[in-house]
Amino acid sequence: MTSRITRTLARRAVVVAITGLTMAFSAPPVGALAQGVDSGALQTLVAGAQRSEANRARDVFRHPFEVLTFFGVADNSNVVEILPGASGYWTEILGPYLKAHGRYIAANGDKDSPSTEVQKDNAGFAAKIAADPTDYGKVEVAEFHPGVKELAPAGTADFVLTFRNIHNWMAGGTADQAFTAFFKALKPGGVLGVEEHRGRADQPQDPLAKSGYVRQDYAIALAEAAGFKFAGASEINANPKDTKDYPVGVWALPPTYRLKDQDREKYAAIGESDRFVLKFVKP
Repeated sequence: MTSRITRTLARRAVVVAITGLTMAFSAPPVGALAQGVDSGALQTLVAGAQRSEANRARDVFRHPFEVLTFFGVADNSNVVEILPGASGYWTEILGPYLKAHGRYIAANGDKDSPSTEVQKDNAGFAAKIAADPTDYGKVEVAEFHPGVKELAPAGTADFVLTFRNIHNWMAGGTADQAFTAFFKALKPGGVLGVEEHRGRADQPQDPLAKSGYVRQDYAIALAEAAGFKFAGASEINANPKDTKDYPVGVWALPPTYRLKDQDREKYAAIGESDRFVLKFVKP
């Protein structure tokens, strides 16, 4: 798979050099790629009482309204979110947004996973859903285990969304399987929306992404190798303060603060990581 990605990166570099398509990496106006987004409903839900204070506090770095508008998520969409986690940051918005006319599938970790972290996330998510049947009563739960268990029936999803997960799949050697599973689940014309901690373009990509950072061109190559077409990038979650050179990787920054009180004020002043937000389409 590594050689395949290397070839894809080389081809992309040639295309950019020959045709000058560097504009593809700039952010189009918010909503330029969106069709059918209910902006009023989204804005209401982003500000809604169903959201936890902890999740709302992160909006300054995560910009949920702008991200979902960029992806083009309509209220009648069939959406699969990959690994929403116990906090359900996006579930708090997508669950009620899609409950009347759409479909929201939370692809949690494999219920048979031996990982304590996976089981904790699954249990926390289940408790969150059960505590608010009004907003989350229509939420469906699937299992994310590429190549073993199905995210959704093949060719049925309008959107597959994944937020800051690629580095974990790279570390586990399953990134290619993950993107293949996304491609399979989506309809022709369906959208893959990706967010990730952005690695430095002047340094080679660690294939295991041990720092948590992934080069933007590498992520694009992963998606293209699975058959996706790159449709655009947004800079809404860019953070130029992020120097990406911390001894414990991206986890030095909030909200993790892996170094605890060591240089905490410095990391708080930087804020959450610099992130790319990418949109791909299944032909």
